Amino acid sequence: MEGIRIGEGGLTADPFQSEKYMKEQVWNNGTIVEGHDPAIWRKDACGAWIKYVEYSNRKSQFGWEIDHISPGGMTILSNLRPLQWKNNLNKSDGRLKCSVLAKPDQEGHLNIENE
Repeated sequence: MEGIRIGEGGLTADPFQSEKYMKEQVWNNGTIVEGHDPAIWRKDACGAWIKYVEYSNRKSQFGWEIDHISPGGMTILSNLRPLQWKNNLNKSDGRLKCSVLAKPDQEGHLNIENE
């Protein structure tokens, strides 16, 4: 995604923008949780914890990826969201299957498999 800029009309080539810019913009679409630093921690659409520095890390329970809300839709910010990597991987036919959730009543950060 190097050289990509998210604008009102979508993504456009821009040599001064980078994947980091896109990652930051999509991160801002994650859910902020009171009492947790939003620059580090957010929750995805399923309620799973994601950690900013774990972007694209499938070895971490907090790893996340950029998901197209409507598959095949435009790559514009309103169609992108951060999603815990297993939740993104298990998405089928455009339907979100929440296979990973934050552990209920947990003060820290812990995700569990949803059975």
